[in-house]
Amino acid sequence: MKKTIHPDYHEIEVVMTDGTKFKTRSTWGEKGDVLNLDIDPKSHPAWSGGEKKLVDTQGQISKFAKKFKNYKSNKEEKTEEKKTQNDPQINKEKK
Repeated sequence: MKKTIHPDYHEIEVVMTDGTKFKTRSTWGEKGDVLNLDIDPKSHPAWSGGEKKLVDTQGQISKFAKKFKNYKSNKEEKTEEKKTQNDPQINKEKK
């Protein structure tokens, strides 16, 4: 086994979303580094049964919601416009 091609396998500390900590060995970071998790089995809906909500740490969910906030209402308005344009009774009342 060549010694120069393998990554350094060292001990790090992992901090879960609820603040609990444990030590493990990993190739991530440097010896003694602390890995803070944003999502773990205690907070992710897939493992928690959907009880908890995801924390929007990077603002991605907020950014998406802001970008598409009017999507549904605009789509509904366009559908209503098409219905009124194609309705002969409404068109008669306009004339």
